[in-house]
Amino acid sequence: MIDAKSRKMLARMTWIGAAIGLTGALVLLIAWGPKWAGGFLAGAAVSLSGLEWWKAIGRGLDGSGKRPMLGSTVLLMLRLPVLAAIVYVIVNVSGIASGGVLAGLLVSPAGIILEVLYEAVSSKS
Repeated sequence: MIDAKSRKMLARMTWIGAAIGLTGALVLLIAWGPKWAGGFLAGAAVSLSGLEWWKAIGRGLDGSGKRPMLGSTVLLMLRLPVLAAIVYVIVNVSGIASGGVLAGLLVSPAGIILEVLYEAVSSKS
């Protein structure tokens, strides 16, 4: 069972990632145009959906006995090839900037790192 503090921490990771995604897309829209902003936003969406996937897998490990569908072995093995196919289609069909997509894929790790730093700073007070 996940306690309330952990639940807040996991939610904050997603909110921080979403804020980074929207802010990054806005900055790229101003700096390099809509193709880069769209690419960043698409990459951020894929990244945040991956974070939600891992959170669902973690919830399935809480000892409640029920296994989430997202945590199945087959879906876990297919995750990276499916992600690669989605990014390929996004870049080649829509014509958005591949650099923006790749940068957007780093949104979830950035959200996780910022949440860890927040926890480290706020726990000292």
